[in-house]
Order: sequence, then structure tokens, then C-alpha cells
Amino acid sequence: MAKKKTETTSLIDTFTEFKETKNIDRTTMVGVLEESFRNVIAKIFGSDENFDVIVNPDKGDFEIYRNREVVADNDVTDPNKQMPLSAAREIDPDYEVGEEVSETIDFAKFGRRAILTLRQTLASKILELEHDSLYNKYKDRVGEIIAAEVYQTWKNETLLMDDEHNELLLPKSQQIPRDFFHKGDTVRAVIDRVDNTNGNPKIYLSRTSPEFLRRLLEMEIPEISDGLITLRRVARIPGERAKIAVESYDDRIDPVGACVGVKGSRIHGIVRELNNENIDVINYTANTKLFIQRALSPAEVSSITLNEEERKAEVYLQPDQVSLAIGKGGTNIKLASMLTEYTIDVFREVEGGEETEDIYLDEFADEIDQWVIDAIKGLGLNTAKEVLNAPREMLIEKADLEENTVDDVLRILRSEFEDEGTNGES
Repeated sequence: MAKKKTETTSLIDTFTEFKETKNIDRTTMVGVLEESFRNVIAKIFGSDENFDVIVNPDKGDFEIYRNREVVADNDVTDPNKQMPLSAAREIDPDYEVGEEVSETIDFAKFGRRAILTLRQTLASKILELEHDSLYNKYKDRVGEIIAAEVYQTWKNETLLMDDEHNELLLPKSQQIPRDFFHKGDTVRAVIDRVDNTNGNPKIYLSRTSPEFLRRLLEMEIPEISDGLITLRRVARIPGERAKIAVESYDDRIDPVGACVGVKGSRIHGIVRELNNENIDVINYTANTKLFIQRALSPAEVSSITLNEEERKAEVYLQPDQVSLAIGKGGTNIKLASMLTEYTIDVFREVEGGEETEDIYLDEFADEIDQWVIDAIKGLGLNTAKEVLNAPREMLIEKADLEENTVDDVLRILRSEFEDEGTNGES
């Protein structure tokens, strides 16, 4: 008997401890405890409607009363809800038929199985409460920045804890390439999504999302948070480089200067947070050609041809500007395309104005594999001169060809025109 009472007391202690750690309000906790007791009582007696369950979680105790109607000894049809007169008079000789008897029930007497059932019911409801609490806390906060503490790092994700010890996940794919965390580090990230599959919420964070950069800018630059400067576009290659387009409707405010700050003072803190991800700030304009020109900075553009229907832009530059437009590893042209939402192809301007006859790529099928020709034509380049005027780096990256394959193609095409030039001189 003493052992069973200890089990029951331990049960209440466990729930009281849960209340202290999870900040469950008293009303909710009492409701959960009462419902859990009633579930077990209903399983034992078939119904719980004639029971009173009084829970006092602050003191760590509870009381259960069963209410039964007194009936004649031979009229008992439901022992759970009716008590024979003889049994009632053993409690109090003054009881009469039709009166109600209220008895205290010792839950421990129900045995270990009942206590185990109660524990399992409580555990299930506690988990459900915990999940609901977590989901409700984060479901409307997607896009907000949060600071959380690193708890554990695995190969594919890092587990963080918020200030209420809720678990947050930062996948490896959402970490900046040079991110490296130690247990106990405080990490800032944006709430990327809240997954509530099967009622089991998971909160996913991101440090690579453009939204993370957008929120950092809003936090660090008062003119943006105050609405004096509008952040029109954000494009990122996480850990490498980013471009942002800003606009101000107040002629007295220089949006680029306000964002960068004196000697980069304002932008520097954000660059540090992003592990030295360089940030280019440009003025936004609704003039598409001018916007593309600014997006390709620091390259100087000579001319631009737009295909607005397909959202493509052919950009022509002097030979010494092509590498600047493309950038290291193609980052500059990638970001410019992301920022302007146009597919950008860059071409070298032909100097001297001399025109020679062009040749379709398909005519080189005896020297160049057809799959290579098809890959290049997939970029919209159909003639030899178009390929020769296109940057080598673009052919490698956008056509997904090996460097030596591209070099062979260029050599074959170039030799064709060199031969023509030789023939002309003779």
C-alpha cells in the first residue's frame, strides 16, 4: 500500500516539475491532470460522470470522490452509480433510499496497472501540450530573426535552444559555408519555416536565406526600419557576395550612402555576421537597362539588348570589362541576374567594325560532338561568331562543359576564321 501511494505522489511531483520547467499555466495543468485521471477511471468503471476529481498541483496532491445513489439492496443494477442501502448504512446509519453517498477513492488501490496507465496518459498529453505550445509560439514568426544557443552539432544540422529551452534546427544546407559553431555559442538566424507534420512541430532556421540579410539590414540601418529607405531587391551567394538594391523617396537621403555608412561603418557589422560576405549596394531604378547596368558594377557596360518577353538581356562590353562583369567564379553575373530577375549573357564588342561571314554551329558537326553543339545552342548561341564573342567562363559554367572541351571548341571555330583571313590575303 505504501509503495502504491509513493507511486501516486511521485506522479504528481513529476507533473509539478513539468509545470515549473515548461511554464504551463495552472488552469491548463489542472485540466490535463483531471482529464488524465478521468480517462483511467472511465476505463476501470466504464464511466467517469459520477466522479469528482479535485487537483491541487501547487500542493502536489489530489482527491477523487465517487458519488452513488442509495437504493434497496435488491434494486442495484449499476454498482458504479448505485449503492445498496445496507452498505450505505455501514458508512452512516442515517442514510435512506434516494440519498447520495460521496466516497473518497484511494487511487493507489487501483493497482500498478492503473498508475502506469495514468503515467502514460499524462506523458502523452504533456507531449501534446508541449508541441502545441511550440507550434503556437513560432507559427506566425517565419521571417523573424532569433538568437539561440548552440546545444549540439551533427553532420547535417545543428541543434539550438531558445530562451525557453525549445529545440530549433539549423540544417547544414542553411549554414554559411564558413560557419563553425561550438556548444554554448549564441547564433543569429532567421526563422525559415515551421513544419507541423503529424502534430510534431519542427522549427527550421536559416542563415543563407536572402530574408536573413534583409532582416539584418532592417535591424542595423535605422532609415530602413523607419521606412525612409526601401529595400527593393536582395540577392545572395551565401558566404561569398551579395547585392542589394535600395531606393529613397526623399531626395535629401542618399540610400546607398546611408546603408554603407562612413567608411563602411554601417555595413561592416552585417558583413562580419555573414562571415565576410561582401555586400554591394546599388540604387534601384525601374529602368531595366539602367538597373542591369548598375547590377553588373564594377563593369562598365557599352550597350544592352533586352528581350522582355523571355526576360533575357544581351550585354555588350569592351574586352577588358568582360571579366569584371562575370566576376570570380561567375558570382557577379549570377548575382546581377538574381537581382534584376533577367537572364544575362555578356558579349565582347567586336572592334574595327569589320564584318565577315558567320557560320552556323551545326556545320562543325564533323569536328565537334553533336552533344557539345547542342549544349552551346542551349545558351542561345547558334553561330561560330556568337560563341567566339561569348566569354569563355560563361560557356564553361552555363553550358556545363569541361574547360578543355570549351577550349577545343574555341580553337576549332577560331581556326576557321583565321583560315578565311589567310585566304583573303593571298
